[in-house]
Amino acid sequence: MTFALGNRGQSGGERQVRSTRAGRPRLRRIGQAAALLLVWSSCAPAEPAQVNTIRDVFARLRTCWKPPPPSRANPGIDITVIVSFNRAGEILGHPRITYESEQADDNDRLMYRIAVMEALQRCTPMPFTEGMAGAIAGRPFAVQFHNRKLPPQPVEKRAWLTPKIL
Repeated sequence: MTFALGNRGQSGGERQVRSTRAGRPRLRRIGQAAALLLVWSSCAPAEPAQVNTIRDVFARLRTCWKPPPPSRANPGIDITVIVSFNRAGEILGHPRITYESEQADDNDRLMYRIAVMEALQRCTPMPFTEGMAGAIAGRPFAVQFHNRKLPPQPVEKRAWLTPKIL
C-alpha cells in the first residue's frame, strides 16, 4: 500500500493521506524477495574464513579457546601444547602438553587439558588455503593458552573515605 502526501489548500497547514491499491503487487514482490533472501541466507552454510598465515592459525585457535570457569579451576594457569596439522587442516597425531604452570594442582591440570582439547576440536579442521596447506602440513606448532582473567577483587572500604553526617 503506497501513501501519497499532498497539500490541502494554499495554507499548507493540513495534509491529506490517501492510499492506492496500485502499489500492492510491487510491495508483495518485494516482500517475497526479502523472505526468499532471508531463507536462502539462513540455509546456506557459512563459509569459514581461509587461514593463510601462521598468525591466522594462532588467531583462529585463540577464538576457540574457552578456559574453564573460575569456580571449577584456578584462573591464571598457562598451558602449552604442541600440535601438527595435515593438509586438510585436521590434527596430525596426538597433541602433546609440554608446559603447565607450577601453581596448578591436579584438578587444574585436568580441567585445563580438557579445555585445550575442546579448543582444538572446535577449531579443526582448519580451512587452510592451498599454499598454506602445503607449507604447514606436518610442522609442529607450540601453542600457548593463557587464562589471565582473574576474578574481580573485592572493593576495599576505607574508614576515612566514608562520608559522615554531622
